[in-house]
Amino acid sequence: MGTEPWGLPITPEELHAGHDRPFERARTELLYGETLRRARRRLEGRAHLRAALETFERMGAAPWEERARRELRASGETARKRDPSMVDELTPQELQISRFVSEGATNRQIAAQLFLSPRTIDYHLRNIFRKLDISSRTELIKLS
Repeated sequence: MGTEPWGLPITPEELHAGHDRPFERARTELLYGETLRRARRRLEGRAHLRAALETFERMGAAPWEERARRELRASGETARKRDPSMVDELTPQELQISRFVSEGATNRQIAAQLFLSPRTIDYHLRNIFRKLDISSRTELIKLS
């Protein structure tokens, strides 16, 4: 086992083994994830940041939850609040594109209307599908 970023050969799992203090463990996960991200080990840090975020969400620790969410965004990952109504999470551009899709427009037609490339429309559609947890235009039309 190598030395961790701040010089200690210990992980949050090892530090909190045998203790039932979820808030303290989540804080340690957050700090550990932040340190890994700053040491340019973003992918490793994300797992710790996600674990911290989930615990803070469960506990309702809003300031800590937001800090973990900011760190995840800084690591290149998008973390969004868990909300049953994911339609509220769509950007205005994504809402506009989803309306065009529900009217039966193709990516090329939507791109022409919005002065964007078809590839940009495809990118936005992938984000829409991910946010709404669907996998096809047909499912998007059914949601409309």
